[in-house]
Amino acid sequence: MKRSLGAVAVVIAFVLAACGGGGGADDDIVVGVSWNNYNEERWAKSDEPAIKAALEAAGASYISSDAGSSAEQQLADVENLIAQGADALIILAQDGTAILPAVASALEQGIPVIAYDRLIEDPGALYITFDNVGVGRLQAEVIFGLVPEGNYAIIKGNQADANADFLRAGYEEVIGEAAASGAINIACETYTDNWLADVAQTNMEQCLTQENNEIDAVLSENDGMAGGVVAALEAQGLAGVVPVSGQDGDTAALNRVALGTQSVSVWKDARELGKAAGEAAVALASGTALADLPGVVQFESPGGNSLTSILLTPIAITQDNLDVVIDAEWITVEALCQGVAAGTVAVCP
Repeated sequence: MKRSLGAVAVVIAFVLAACGGGGGADDDIVVGVSWNNYNEERWAKSDEPAIKAALEAAGASYISSDAGSSAEQQLADVENLIAQGADALIILAQDGTAILPAVASALEQGIPVIAYDRLIEDPGALYITFDNVGVGRLQAEVIFGLVPEGNYAIIKGNQADANADFLRAGYEEVIGEAAASGAINIACETYTDNWLADVAQTNMEQCLTQENNEIDAVLSENDGMAGGVVAALEAQGLAGVVPVSGQDGDTAALNRVALGTQSVSVWKDARELGKAAGEAAVALASGTALADLPGVVQFESPGGNSLTSILLTPIAITQDNLDVVIDAEWITVEALCQGVAAGTVAVCP
């Protein structure tokens, strides 16, 4: 994470320079944030507060909208944010393709756009995210280490979100050879509408029925869906027997890791992501060019575009390193250890 944190630090320097050191020049900067669906735990808990804090520190103001998982609504939302005077936009895209006209319109009006955590195939936008292929790789490394052969279920996220395929590419790097040799049989593989836990549970239930419960491991792409997967496994007496992956470091997921019903949650400290995005938005609105933002790299996208990007580094959290999220004050010991038998996990007294 050194490179990413360094990039954030220098972006602060750009912001301070643009502010003249006192913040007065940025008082009129308005940053609009378009959330695809504000209901997921991490947005309200971590991302939004970090964005707001970064903007407040720079003397900028925050406005937002929630598309409620509607790509059509998000197009209207972006127009409304611009009409409200947004000088820069941070967009968490519901559909990376459907949002393109709104992004192009904003850029044509001189309003910088940050593609937040999800890919938008426009080279004019700054793409800021965690290394999502790396997230998939970390998930698969843990699960493959526990189950090097057998029947796998792969529960992917929303098909319109490029992250679902980035994560799957990370899986392939780890299990691809074993799958090709037949050591691993991918018994079930499905996308999950809007990353919804109840849809993931239904997908997992169908997989278990199809395979007569003979599933040895589950690669679930995020923690919300992992909750649905574990519920399906629990109904068959398999929770804690079949390893399950996830990501985001959700409170319930980290508790499941401590309980042993989820094997790994890849933690992406969303506070760092939100902070970096907020600071970059102010820097861009203040006139800093994309290429002049420190720490940026060129990301070659699936659509053949070279995107100016900031990529942060994720961390795999298992029972062996739960102290990492406690020490970072991401979760309390009480929340992490709820229902965990004393002494079964090192961090749970």
